[in-house]
Amino acid sequence: MHDTGYLYKMSLVLKIDPRDDVAVTLAPLAKGEPVAEGVMAATDIPAGHKVALRAITAGQDVRKYGWPIGHATSDIVAGEHIHSHNLATSLSGLETYAYAPAAPEPMPATAATFEGYRRANGRVGARNEIWILCTVGCVARTAQKIAAVANERFQGRVDGVYALTHPFGCSQLGGDLAATRTMIGALAAHPNAGGALILGLGCESNQLDALLAAAPDVDPARLRAFTAQSTEDEMEAGLAAVEALVAVAEHDRRETCPVSDLVIGLKCGGSDGFSGLTANPAVGRIADAVAGAGGTAILTEIPEIFGAEQLLMARATDRAVFDDIVAVVNDFKSYFISHGEPVSENPSPGNIEGGVTTLEEKSLGAVQKAGRGQITQVLRYGERSDRRGVVLLEAPGNDAVSSTALTAAGATVILFTTGRGTPLGFPAPTLKIATNSGLAQRKPHWIDFDAGRVAAGHDLDDTAAALMRLVLDTASGQPTRAEENGEREIALWKRGVTL
Repeated sequence: MHDTGYLYKMSLVLKIDPRDDVAVTLAPLAKGEPVAEGVMAATDIPAGHKVALRAITAGQDVRKYGWPIGHATSDIVAGEHIHSHNLATSLSGLETYAYAPAAPEPMPATAATFEGYRRANGRVGARNEIWILCTVGCVARTAQKIAAVANERFQGRVDGVYALTHPFGCSQLGGDLAATRTMIGALAAHPNAGGALILGLGCESNQLDALLAAAPDVDPARLRAFTAQSTEDEMEAGLAAVEALVAVAEHDRRETCPVSDLVIGLKCGGSDGFSGLTANPAVGRIADAVAGAGGTAILTEIPEIFGAEQLLMARATDRAVFDDIVAVVNDFKSYFISHGEPVSENPSPGNIEGGVTTLEEKSLGAVQKAGRGQITQVLRYGERSDRRGVVLLEAPGNDAVSSTALTAAGATVILFTTGRGTPLGFPAPTLKIATNSGLAQRKPHWIDFDAGRVAAGHDLDDTAAALMRLVLDTASGQPTRAEENGEREIALWKRGVTL
């Protein structure tokens, strides 16, 4: 997708697609510096921002990545800084889409392997942990206290004991309650959990028996559950349950597994103007390698594909998958509209500071994480993947909510690209991939991989190959920065009425 770019004096700008009206500044550009032949910067322009390569009239579409990223709100001269002062989104409400499938692109083949934990149902985990889940927020602190003691008591026998807590589970109704129940059940069956304890209170809406009945194929030998109201000492009962789970899981051993057993989650947070040039294309190469080998790559953040959804729709394996993509996109747009919010209420302040102007621009950069493979399945929130290839998952853009949904959908490793950085960690090991080298240098305790090297001239394929080695090492047990820092959270998508 990359051109070679234009190199003049000490300034470097990159034109991504031959059809583009803009280039991206790979370093700060000073007024009067050359941009392209016959074009000088009309003003100082920060790194990661856009500069006009030609004159654009008010109302005209502005192209980047070869697609419109909005329209000019005033006349723009060649060399002018293009950002929120002269570019606006063209997104509005629901759309009608035509089924126009593109020819599938060839996917790379790889014989790479990793060392994982193969579970009885055939899924392969990257960790062998004990997860303590709660039906309701009332016992969240109890779950955390059990985990703290258990980690000391059973240290070295498994990869750790972790409480994954949330504030919901009571005063919920209908589909909102069902979603909480589904998410907890899906996490209990995750292959990174060698065992799961589900802790309830007893009187909550999210009743333990109903949750267990609705849970997917959890191995009974690796599941314990009780309510705190039904036992005299919930701490001792919890520790006894964890000890029983540890006694099972400690016998598990890693074995050599093909990449076809890998399920990766694709996520971005705190995007900047470099996201679509460096980290996201590199992650897209990983998605291609995994999907090409017969594994699964899961893309989510539905509001952050608005404006680029047709690229994904063209990659649907069949009409049914296309219809599912249309439905999940327009359902999410309707969710915004029903709450009186515009569908284009994005990018965030941090995105804008980093050079991203419109949601179309953000989305066109974001979908590159999914590579070029066909979309084989669309999952609704809380559902688990059961197909190979690239899977689209319903979830919002919120980092914690979408990363939790990726984990529940089966992702055993999450690839999280970021231009601003975040310390957050999630249940599945999460690799933080910097879009710019400045972030990687400032926050080495947050960042696992510097993809910003691509902006400095490093080969994208070589960078992706190095990232793939890190992904396989992580799936084989190497801890991420977030794991080393003790960062591990879940967050549930609360959509309904609270009683």
